Amino acid sequence: APGTQASLIAPASSVSQVLAYTEGLHGKWMFSEIRAVFSRRYLLQNTALEVFMANRTSVMFNFPDQATVKKVVYSLPRVGVGTSYGLPQARRISLATPRQLYKSSNMTQRWQRREISNFEYLMFLNTIAGRTYNDLNQYPVFPWVLTNYESEELDLTLPGNFRDLSKPIGALNPKRAVFYAERYETWEDDQSPPYHYNTHYSTATSTLSWLVRIEPFTTFFLNANDGKFDHPNRTFSSVARSWRTSQRDTSDVKELIPEFYYLPEMFVNSNGYSLGVREDEVVINNVDLPPWAKKPEDFVRINRMALESEFVSCQLHQWIDLIFGYKQRGPEAVRALNVFHYLTYEGSMNLDSITDPVLREAMEAQIQNFGQTPSQLLIEPHPPRSSAMHLSPLMFKDQMQQDVIMVLKFPSNSPVTHVAANTLPHLTIPAVVTVTCSRLFAVNRWHNTVEHAGRTKDQAHHLPIEMDPLIANNSGVNKRQITDLVDQSIQINAHCFVVTADNRYILICGFWDKSFRVYSTETGKLTQIVFGHWDVVTCLARSESYIGGDCYIVSGSRDATLLLWYWSGRHHIIGDNPNSSDYPAPRAVLTGHDHEVVCVSVCAELGLVISGAKEGPCLVHTITGDLLRALEGPENCLFPRLISVSSEGHCIIYYERGRFSNFSINGKLLAQMEINDSTRAILLSSDGQNLVTGGDNGVVEVWQACDFKQLYIYPGCDAGIRAMDLSHDQRTLITGMASGSIVAFNIDFNRWHYEHQNRY
Repeated sequence: APGTQASLIAPASSVSQVLAYTEGLHGKWMFSEIRAVFSRRYLLQNTALEVFMANRTSVMFNFPDQATVKKVVYSLPRVGVGTSYGLPQARRISLATPRQLYKSSNMTQRWQRREISNFEYLMFLNTIAGRTYNDLNQYPVFPWVLTNYESEELDLTLPGNFRDLSKPIGALNPKRAVFYAERYETWEDDQSPPYHYNTHYSTATSTLSWLVRIEPFTTFFLNANDGKFDHPNRTFSSVARSWRTSQRDTSDVKELIPEFYYLPEMFVNSNGYSLGVREDEVVINNVDLPPWAKKPEDFVRINRMALESEFVSCQLHQWIDLIFGYKQRGPEAVRALNVFHYLTYEGSMNLDSITDPVLREAMEAQIQNFGQTPSQLLIEPHPPRSSAMHLSPLMFKDQMQQDVIMVLKFPSNSPVTHVAANTLPHLTIPAVVTVTCSRLFAVNRWHNTVEHAGRTKDQAHHLPIEMDPLIANNSGVNKRQITDLVDQSIQINAHCFVVTADNRYILICGFWDKSFRVYSTETGKLTQIVFGHWDVVTCLARSESYIGGDCYIVSGSRDATLLLWYWSGRHHIIGDNPNSSDYPAPRAVLTGHDHEVVCVSVCAELGLVISGAKEGPCLVHTITGDLLRALEGPENCLFPRLISVSSEGHCIIYYERGRFSNFSINGKLLAQMEINDSTRAILLSSDGQNLVTGGDNGVVEVWQACDFKQLYIYPGCDAGIRAMDLSHDQRTLITGMASGSIVAFNIDFNRWHYEHQNRY
C-alpha cells in the first residue's frame, strides 16, 4: 500500500474488514503523506485517531472501540507522533497515553531553555492532551493573560495589567470565588459529586461563540441553533465586555482559544451577518476592541506580546497545573477552586456500559454540553521556565557587545550571492554554506557563537566561524565549483540556490535544459537532475515540513508556473511514486502568473507558497496547488523581487526601487515604506516581529516588521550585501558581500525587545 494511491480505509483486506462500518465515507489519503498519528478521545472514550498529513492538514476518525484503534495504528505507516517532540517514530508512541508522551518528550526542557515560545509550548500541551481543531468539544484552550481592556495605552511592563495565572478564571474575583467555594462546601446532591462550576472553560458552544463571524464556524453555529444567531446580549461583541462577564457572571468561566493570539479576522464581520441589537441599542457588527488596539492586527500582536512576556513566562507553569496538571483534579483541585462537573473528566463514564440507546444518547448530549477537561499530563507541579536574565545575561548588560563579530575573506573575489546558515548543533556539520556568482561553493564549519560573543578583534582566531581550508580551496582536486552550463540570460542571485537543512546538498537552477540540479557538498558531484518545467527554472525555495524531517522545494520558471516537490530524508527529490527518484513528478503545479517567476517563498508550517513574477501581484497558493489570493500592493508596487514569510504568517514583499509592503497571510496590506537603497536581501526573525534588510549600500538595517519603524543601523560595510541568513539561535547574522567576503554580525533581537528597552 505505501507508495500507491491507497485509501486510508482500505490498505489491506484485514483492515477493510475492520473499517467496514465506514461505508459512505468519502476520502482518500496517501500512506506516503502521513506524518503523525495521535490517539484521541471522543466523548470521553479512547476510541479515536487523528492523522496529520504532509500537506498541513489533519483528519480525525472515531472507531467502535480501542481494539479497532490499535489495529488501525498497526496498519498505518510507522510515524509515531512525528519528529517535532523528540520522540521515536514508532507505532507504540501513537498508542501511548498523553502522560507518557509528556514524560518522554523534550518539549518541556526546550520551553524552559526558551528554545520554543509560550505559544508553541501551549500548543504542544494541548495537542498531546487530546485537544484538536477537529473536535469543537475538545478545542485547544489558551489563557486570558491581560486584565486591562479599558486604557488608551497598554504598558506591558506593569504587573497590574496582567492576570494572576495561578488561579482559575472563576477564582480571580474574590467575591465570586466565595460563591463557588460555598457551592462546593454546601453540596447536597447525592446523585452527583460536588463541583465549583456548572459550566466549563472550554465547550463547543463557547468556541463557536468566539468564532461566529468566520466560516465554517458561522455555519456550525447556525446548524446547532436552528438556523439562528444567539441573543444579541450573549453574542461576542466586545473583548472588554467578555472579560468583565468572565469576572462577574457565575455561569461564565470561559478561557480563550489560540486564535486570540494569531487570527485578527475573527474580530471582523467581513461577511456582513446581521447579528442583532443589544439591549443598550448597540448594533452588533465587528468586535469592539480595547482602546489600545486601533485595529484587529494590533490587538492580536499586543495580546501575543503579552503571552510571550516575562510576567506570563514566570507564571505560566501555574496555569498549566490547573488545566493539564496536578491541580486538575483531586484535593489540589478543591483547594484551587478548580473542580468542574464530573462528566467533564477522563474516565468518568464508560458509554459502552449503557445499553439503552435513548439513555446513551442523553448521556452523550450531557458530555457535549458540559465540556471536556484535557487529559491530565502530570501529577506533580510543572517546572517553571528559566528566566531570560539567567539564559541571556548579555541581553541585559548596559554595554552591548560589538556589532561585527568577524570578517572572512575567500580566495575568490566573486560576489557571495547565497548564504545558508544551517547551524543546529545536532548536525554532523553545523556550517555556513556560501555560493558565489561563479557558482563556487564552500562549507564553513560553525562553532558556538554564544561562548565567543563580545570578544575583541585581537581574539579573532577564537571567533565563531573557521573556514575549512580543504572545501573552500579554490584550486586543485578540492575545488567545489559547478561547471555545468547555465542559460546565459539568467542573472545569478540568491534565488538560484537552495541548501538542504543538513548542509549536504545544494540545489541549483538556471540551466539551459530546463532542469534544476542537486549537488553533493561533500563531493561536489551531481546527484540528481529534476525536470518538469517547460522553460528555464529561474528560482528555488525550501521550507522544512512542519511535522517530520522532510521538506518542500518550490521551483519557479520563465513559463510563469511553479512546481512543488518533496525532498525526502533519503536525500533526493521524490514525486508521486516515492520508490522512484529517476523521473520524479511534482507534487503540485501552481499557476496564475502572467510573467516569468522571479521570487518565491514556501512556508510548510502554514502550508502556503507565496510567489512573485517580473510584474504583477504576488500570488498565494496552498502546497496542494490551489490559488488562494493575490497580494495586491500599492499603486507603485508592481515589480516584486524579494519575499520573506514567517511561520506566523507575516509576509514582507520587496518591490523594485526600494518599496516594501507588509501583508497579512489573508491578503490585507498592513504597512508600506520606501527607502533609497537597492535592496538585495531581506529576512524576518523567527517570530516575524523584526525585518532585516541589506543592499548595494553595504548597510544592514533592522526594522519593526508591523509598521516598518527603524530599530537599528549597523556600521556600513565596504561592499554591497548580496545575501543574508540567520544562525539557528537567531543571535548571529551572516551576510554575503559583493567583494567575495562574508561578515558575521551580532544580532540578538532581544536588544530591541520592549521589555529590555523599558527595564534596562
